[in-house]
Amino acid sequence: MPDSYDADAPARGYEDVVATVPVTVPYVRRSDHGAGWFLGRALAGLIANSGIAKGSIDGLTVSSFTLHPDSAVSFTQYAGISLRYLEQISTGGACGVMALRRAARAVQAGDANVVACLAGDTANANSFRDLIANFSSFAHDYVYPYGAGGPNESFAFLTEHYMRTRGATREDFGKLCIAQRDNARLNPIALLREPMTLGAYLASRPIAEPIHLFDCVMPCAGADAFLVMHRWRAERLGLPFARILSTVERHNAYPDDPIQTRGGWALDSVRLYAQAGISPVDIDFIETYDDYPVISMLQFEGLGFCPEGGGAEFVRQNSFTIDGSFPHNTSGGQLSMGQAGAAGGYLGLVEAIRQLTDSPLGTAVVNARIGMVSGFGMINYDRGLCTAAAILGRA
Repeated sequence: MPDSYDADAPARGYEDVVATVPVTVPYVRRSDHGAGWFLGRALAGLIANSGIAKGSIDGLTVSSFTLHPDSAVSFTQYAGISLRYLEQISTGGACGVMALRRAARAVQAGDANVVACLAGDTANANSFRDLIANFSSFAHDYVYPYGAGGPNESFAFLTEHYMRTRGATREDFGKLCIAQRDNARLNPIALLREPMTLGAYLASRPIAEPIHLFDCVMPCAGADAFLVMHRWRAERLGLPFARILSTVERHNAYPDDPIQTRGGWALDSVRLYAQAGISPVDIDFIETYDDYPVISMLQFEGLGFCPEGGGAEFVRQNSFTIDGSFPHNTSGGQLSMGQAGAAGGYLGLVEAIRQLTDSPLGTAVVNARIGMVSGFGMINYDRGLCTAAAILGRA
């Protein structure tokens, strides 16, 4: 018997389960289609690209902010699929890794053979306004009525504190944004591909000081998806795949911190690397959740690439471009591709699968063997409540 009920049980590995068939329904700035349409297109893409019959998919995870009043359950009827395993995951930018975790365990347990993981949202004149007004009871009752309508104010609050206490500058945040725009240049479905200069970044109009225009993601419509199945099944079907080396997730980390300066990655990174049997120096590229650049810096710190508070100096020491040091958000990330609602939580994961199966949307990271994906979601004014990370490997 363990000495303490709080002792961590050894984590079971994922050696027999893989992620495959990354799909993106191209993002568009506005759409009259509903979220269900984008999710349906993603499911159709999985079927077409895998050669699997629709009836062979017996598990499903769904993430969407704008699917309401429908749900994952009603979507199964619209899509004409009968399932043994179903989950709706509402963790925002952490939903991709969490879908991967749950789908992999469902396959290992025999609860499903093939799990389709979908995330997508629409964007129209009212969708974003309605979302931020009703994001949570705290937002509805105590934030939105006072004019703080949406995430810009929250992330301005976090960014200002980080700059004041950690010594980061707008030039540091700009370096990340410029590198991601460079990575997006050859990505045909990135909504923002024009080169960006530091001067243009610094001169962009203020949104909520110190946040300026190019610090903010552009809301859009679209979807992303992938399949999870046993390795032997993917090999039999001839599907390129990425191995799942390790995963972690955390909710409401450090609840006593007066303002967020760290996330759950700091609590779980040792476990993440131990399960994968590697260290941070073995990571060939990373896909962080990047709704604002300050959050990428928190992920660099929490995942052990630099000390806590060392994000700005780490940024100054690396290029973050695909052909430079520490390739980061290799598709351009949300800051260049756009944020298609919950699909933003999948964007990095599908790009990591593509990089490890030689099918990137844009440029490949040369000799990439191991990639990391990190998620962050559900901001509630002063902090994001959900964090997750996964390490994937080439077959």
